Amino acid sequence: MRIAVLGTGLMGAPIARRLAEAGHDVQAWNRTRSKAEGLGAMVAETPRDALEGTELVVTMLADGPNVEEVVGEALDAGQGAVWAQTSTVGIDWTKRLAELAHEHGLVYVDAPVLGTRAPAEQGQLVVLLAGPEKARAVCEEVLPAISRKQVWLGEDIGAASALKLVLNHWIQNTVENVGETVALAQALGVDPRQFLDTITGGQMDMPYAHLKTEAILSGNLEPSFTLRLAAKDMDLIVSAANAAGVDLGLGPVTLERMRRAIDLGHGDEDMAATYYATRPE
Repeated sequence: MRIAVLGTGLMGAPIARRLAEAGHDVQAWNRTRSKAEGLGAMVAETPRDALEGTELVVTMLADGPNVEEVVGEALDAGQGAVWAQTSTVGIDWTKRLAELAHEHGLVYVDAPVLGTRAPAEQGQLVVLLAGPEKARAVCEEVLPAISRKQVWLGEDIGAASALKLVLNHWIQNTVENVGETVALAQALGVDPRQFLDTITGGQMDMPYAHLKTEAILSGNLEPSFTLRLAAKDMDLIVSAANAAGVDLGLGPVTLERMRRAIDLGHGDEDMAATYYATRPE
């Protein structure tokens, strides 16, 4: 299948690579051309070039405005294609992009993914999907190359993005909790690894506690998902909750802590760097 992948950053690059390795004709585009090279895909000079003759468009960009900017003047080149919009853009933006797709004759699928860089590299993402039934066959032919699971949520555009916000609310508050727990342990003279040893194998245990604690203690905060993007997602969560009349307690606090750590210079590190909002030294 001919596939256009727009955005080959931390997530988009392994997605494009795995699709190419699966035998698809992949046209990859990125603002920084070098990030689209070496993936086994043809490198397109422009988004329009990538969309010419494509059967499936995959966008993996930072946010809704970026998606709209990149595809806005190129969509007519992909008329008739299925557009799997995998970026986390929130409910309002996914509906706006669906209208844009309809105007240009594309079949839009609300398709955010659950997972970070390592699962993307391993083809172990979970793809949440909401869109027309006629797009399902195309998606199901392609998505097994990048994911271990596809969750179909019907045809209501926004349903997949809503579930993604719920999932991100849980995991991002968890990461903030891990960061604060490590900081508290250090402040009280407790080895944070004693915390890990104590919860290991019990009902309180979880892989993310080990993964993010070790990242913080080692100082190896090479991003699997950047703190800057995590804060963007948490902002979407808080905005959606406010619009729905839900008074979140944790979400706004986590967002504030993430923004503080970004202000301290950690925005391009892994989201576990939210730790530095509590232990800035």
